[in-house]
Amino acid sequence: MDPRREWFETDYYAALGVSPDASDKDITKAYRKLARKHHPDSSAGDEERFKQISAAYDVIGDTEKRSAYDEARRLGPGGFGPQMGGFASGPGGFSIRIEDLGDLGGIFGNLFGDGRGRAGRGGPMPMRGHDLETRLGISFRDAVEGAVTEVSVPDPSGGGMRMVKVRIPAGVDDGGRIRLAGKGSPGSGGGPNGDLFVLVDVAPDADFGRDGRNLTINVPITFPEAVFGADVKVLDFDGNPVTLRIPPGTPSGKTFRVRGRGVTTRRGTGDMLVSVDIVVPTKLSSAEQAAIEALRDVTDFEGGTGRRQRAAEPEPATFADTAGAQR
Repeated sequence: MDPRREWFETDYYAALGVSPDASDKDITKAYRKLARKHHPDSSAGDEERFKQISAAYDVIGDTEKRSAYDEARRLGPGGFGPQMGGFASGPGGFSIRIEDLGDLGGIFGNLFGDGRGRAGRGGPMPMRGHDLETRLGISFRDAVEGAVTEVSVPDPSGGGMRMVKVRIPAGVDDGGRIRLAGKGSPGSGGGPNGDLFVLVDVAPDADFGRDGRNLTINVPITFPEAVFGADVKVLDFDGNPVTLRIPPGTPSGKTFRVRGRGVTTRRGTGDMLVSVDIVVPTKLSSAEQAAIEALRDVTDFEGGTGRRQRAAEPEPATFADTAGAQR
């Protein structure tokens, strides 16, 4: 199908399950969700559906193409006339010349080639090459710090595979999409190459997690440290020590923020979020057991276990409750 006609006959918004007024962020979010679900390498992969999703995102995921696509859809579903690369609604209908569309005409001319080009002289229409997409697994550290690596993609010239260098930006998220302009399939008739899109799968780290630009980590502390407070040494992602001041009476699960020790991206640097976990010993020495038993004996159970036991006991039924049950 002529790619220009395809724009009239294909609803790319419906293909991604978004409305025509969806934001760029919502479009990207919908694409990533569907691409993960239907990728041929996944257990429930659907190659044909994946191609439809990628084709849709290639158009409405690009600001310039989306503008041209929206305008093309607004003009109506008519076919393309042979004159000057314009559009025509059919015999007796109106015709529109690309050069009469102003800036939009320039977009169509660049994307499809206009009637003043080789196609207008009977030569082949310049066609943009297909976009390619591949997945790349990287380590958590490479995602945080950035890296340069290579991916293997089909080589249309020899039928084999070719290696393409990929520069991973610092702070890329799991599921991130890296665009390599011109690294897709070659165009035909003098048209430009397609692009290569690399979907990033980030492996988990043994110690750290991610929350946007923030790094998260859980640190164990003892019961006495939680009760009396303490200064605890924590290593940041680069291995540098940070002193975390635990105030007296800190509950398990409380999170502390260490500013400026998170992930650095072009938008700024996040923080390190440290959550403390009170460690309950499983093996006790005789001295430890005696100390804990002594603590138990002097603990105000009215404020602890006693209250939980009373809350678990059913309330005695009142006369109204009993009468209601009989009814």
